[in-house]
Amino acid sequence: MSLPVQLCPALADARPGVVVRLEGDEAHHAVAVRRTVVGEELRLVDGRGRSATGVVVATGKRVLDVEVRDVVDEPRPGPAITVVQALPKGDRGELAVEVLTEVGVERIVPWAASRSVAVWRGERAVKSHAKWAATAREAAKQARRAWFPEVTPLASTAAVAELVAALDLVVVLHEEARAALGGLVVPDAPGASIGVVVGPEGGLAPEEVAAFEAAGATTVRLGAEVLRTSTAGLAAVAALLARTSRWG
Repeated sequence: MSLPVQLCPALADARPGVVVRLEGDEAHHAVAVRRTVVGEELRLVDGRGRSATGVVVATGKRVLDVEVRDVVDEPRPGPAITVVQALPKGDRGELAVEVLTEVGVERIVPWAASRSVAVWRGERAVKSHAKWAATAREAAKQARRAWFPEVTPLASTAAVAELVAALDLVVVLHEEARAALGGLVVPDAPGASIGVVVGPEGGLAPEEVAAFEAAGATTVRLGAEVLRTSTAGLAAVAALLARTSRWG
């Protein structure tokens, strides 16, 4: 069974024999919630590819000391996957972020689609973005990821079109598309970039589809079934990754 993971941003100087201190909420969660004890093995990650495995040598109310046994620097996984997720209603946004993180997405872009029921403005936008970021962080720990996904600020349709133009392959999920996802050639080089655009509950507006296709995206269908916005991205990413060396 893989070791439990805790986020520790300060791993730059970690090396075998050094004691690394984990403080604050992460330490509290490990000690008070997970009931981590002295002598237990633990894996610390900085979310940017570096991980340190070691043994807990001391615990406190909001502090945890780990003696490092091994340090690993993992390369950023490729091809990199970006998912543009239209804002869903209720807590479906956090569900989408959670499953996308677990499946291995590198970047999640909240998108203010014209037909989105949810709206991020002012203080609500700040709180909603913070929820998405926290969900991604916790899901990354659960998935034992060394690289944590980025949750970008809210994007407009114009900003998404610019992003589409910068990626190697972008698919826009649409139940009325003629092309099937399975018929595409998927780039598999380590530095390749793939994007998936997921519309809201109300569907994509024609002008949004036109803008993304003009920027280089391909509109595709997943199958005969119509998936919810909170799960469509997961299905598409899994189908794409299954055809790359990341899942080979």
